[in-house]
Amino acid sequence: MLSEPAAATVRATLPAVGAAIGEITERFYADLFTAHPELLRDLFNRGNQAAGTQRQALAGSIAAFATHLVEHPDARPDAMLTRIAHKHASLGIAPEQYEVVYEHLFGAIAAVLGEAVTAEVAAAWTQVYWLMANALIAIERRLYEERGGAGEWRRWKVVERVPETEDVVTLRLSPLDSGPVRDFRAGQYVSVRVELPDGARQIRQYSLSGAPDSAVRQISVKRVAGEGTAPEGEVSNHLHARVREGDVLELSEAYGDLVLDDTEGTPLLLASAGIGVTPMVAMLSHLATAGHRAPVTVVHADRSPATHALRADHETYAAKLPEASVHLWYEREAPEGAAGGLVDLTDVTVPAGTRAYLCGPLPFMRAVRGQLIEKGVAAADIHYEVFGPDLWLATA
Repeated sequence: MLSEPAAATVRATLPAVGAAIGEITERFYADLFTAHPELLRDLFNRGNQAAGTQRQALAGSIAAFATHLVEHPDARPDAMLTRIAHKHASLGIAPEQYEVVYEHLFGAIAAVLGEAVTAEVAAAWTQVYWLMANALIAIERRLYEERGGAGEWRRWKVVERVPETEDVVTLRLSPLDSGPVRDFRAGQYVSVRVELPDGARQIRQYSLSGAPDSAVRQISVKRVAGEGTAPEGEVSNHLHARVREGDVLELSEAYGDLVLDDTEGTPLLLASAGIGVTPMVAMLSHLATAGHRAPVTVVHADRSPATHALRADHETYAAKLPEASVHLWYEREAPEGAAGGLVDLTDVTVPAGTRAYLCGPLPFMRAVRGQLIEKGVAAADIHYEVFGPDLWLATA
């Protein structure tokens, strides 16, 4: 943990650094991509960079980690670090890349804060950075060992393409080589790397929406339309428009920490909205196969039944569980048995000791989390997955 002098310096300078962290991260990425344009072309999500969401996520994680160090000097925020490490491992991040980040991040801090960055301040924040970086490197090393190697990309052939809704398509893939297919845990994701028309090799993560015990990998991809300042999704639109049966994609091994723990006898609540349904369907498949007998509460929100991707699987797997209840909300065209409007858990029974898993847009997850806490679910028993940069920390 931080040395006592460094902790005092970080505590004193945290307000100033926090106030400038947005400008610092903007300068950092600009300098980083000027020096290493290949990182923007082939590693970082260009859409998130254009929208500014990656900068927000980086700022949030740095501020949260530093705050934790000074407020809880004897503990480490492992939940946050593990989530970041899984994402890094799916991208194939290597230890030496942390040196590159350090060089440009601290150059940006010095440029933005100027004379306020004394030798003492620089040394203290260097401790913060390397405590975080070395913790991530250690977790990522363990993840790589578990999955058979660092940064391994494998070629998979699309063996089936299934339109789910107007904007969602399911791709089922089989490995081109004859090697074994490693198991994954329900709720995990893979990275998919594609070459775009301009030669960039962009990477995106997609939850595995199929059964964990299958040798076939299944992802369900929502086409991301441009909206406001956010550009349309380069990779999702490429997969929708150009990828057909017989085509080959590069996939990472499976990563992700939104996974079912030992659930025997534990009541569960699986809440999703929109394309957040994908990890929940995999979880329901696993529970049905495992013969889970404790209560399972299924909650899902969507714009309409027509936009509810994987709806048949969602309901079929739930029906195989002896103690499952399904609660659906649609903003329009709600059929009999479903509710209209936004999720309202007032009349939903949530058994004592429930462990909850959430996936969907941030406003949805915040609303559901708040309602669950009001119903007595412990905050530590509510787990979530954010698709894209984790802005929960940045806006907390």
